[in-house]
Amino acid sequence: MKPNTPKSAWQKTRKLFNDIHLWIGLASGIIVILVCLSGTLYVFNTELKEMANPELYKVTAPAGANPMPIESLIKQVKENTGGKVVSVKIPADPNRTYQFMVRMKDGDKEGKGERGAGKDKKGADKGREEHKAAEGKAGKEKGGKPEQGKRPSAFAVNQYTGEVIGNISEVKGATASLMKTMFSLHRWLLLDKVEKPIFGELENRKLGSYITGAATILFTFGVITGMVIWFPQRVKSWRQGLKVKWSGSWKRTNHDLHNSLGFYACIFLFLMGITGPQWSFPWYREALRKTLGTYQPEGFEPPKDPVSTIVTGAAPLNLADYLKKADAALPYTGDYNISLPKDSASAITVMKNKTGFFAPAAGDKVLLDQYTGNVLQKEVFSDKPFNERVSGSIKALHLGDVYGMFTKIIYFLACLIATSLPVTGTLIWLNKLKKKRKKKINKRPAMRLSA
Repeated sequence: MKPNTPKSAWQKTRKLFNDIHLWIGLASGIIVILVCLSGTLYVFNTELKEMANPELYKVTAPAGANPMPIESLIKQVKENTGGKVVSVKIPADPNRTYQFMVRMKDGDKEGKGERGAGKDKKGADKGREEHKAAEGKAGKEKGGKPEQGKRPSAFAVNQYTGEVIGNISEVKGATASLMKTMFSLHRWLLLDKVEKPIFGELENRKLGSYITGAATILFTFGVITGMVIWFPQRVKSWRQGLKVKWSGSWKRTNHDLHNSLGFYACIFLFLMGITGPQWSFPWYREALRKTLGTYQPEGFEPPKDPVSTIVTGAAPLNLADYLKKADAALPYTGDYNISLPKDSASAITVMKNKTGFFAPAAGDKVLLDQYTGNVLQKEVFSDKPFNERVSGSIKALHLGDVYGMFTKIIYFLACLIATSLPVTGTLIWLNKLKKKRKKKINKRPAMRLSA
């Protein structure tokens, strides 16, 4: 193109978006690297912790043996921990342990004599309070009230012997410590570990959350502007943006890596970016819910769950009977989560999740009458409107477990790419600066000769 040739509207638009993309990347680059690097490792948080402590999650099913009745296991857990069992997780895999959620009594946070329980009560309580705060916010978004008290502890139990193996919620070790550090880095840039306030009276955790949230918003705009820049003016040039020329110079290879890898990962990076700030800014969370049409104002009273029909002299059914009823309503193989009733009128809540490599994170729910086992209410996630499914999958969309291990692997690769983009982008910018300087130096002798 000749120097005096006027630029087309597309070239001007592309130049504008390129400048926005550049300055957004430079402003948020370091934070994005830290957030994406920690997020890359945290994608497999559950799997890594299970690998580090297999005794809490795996059990060998004896040949021909059946699990003990759930009621007997609940009794064992109560005696061992001194707490109240509020729910039970029953896996479809016979070689995985049952998990009992236990609300501990004050002064007895760890249970009695279980293996794997932690000794650092302060750190464990802090972790539970963080999760409780997050759940409380989510409850308010849906119009409900956050549950009072601390989050229940999860105890692993051998369903064939009744042995309480350990407290999963308070397990210690290098892997658990690493994952906590990665989570702290991802959410608060480790500022929550600094006791003295850095900025006025603002809590360090909030400061870190604001910084990561703002950087994530900038990152999302970077993804959008990057996609605009990627689209070439000529259709014939599209293929060039889809491959990496390894035989070229390192500058060309670096440019292609930034260009092509960013394109392949853009959808997943956009999903991560647009969902992340909701944990940093209440106004963002509210705007996101309003956009999806699922926002409920403060004070909204959700519809009450149906209750059991109390029959004089009747006793609740066995939990095994409830599972049969749930199987009839949700006829597929999956993991169960049974929430025990709070009183004699409450319904039994059974959540069921499909299992497998492509298993969706969202589960289906049935409410059963305590005394008859009749289905009082049934909620199949796939039957909900699209906006409600998206709204209910915000966390899964951010963490990458929307469809089990399949999407976790994709998110892991996308996070790796996201970590590299600020580096390759900065190198592209530095190379352009060098080119501009060379052009200025080459022009100076010519200007002197013409003078």
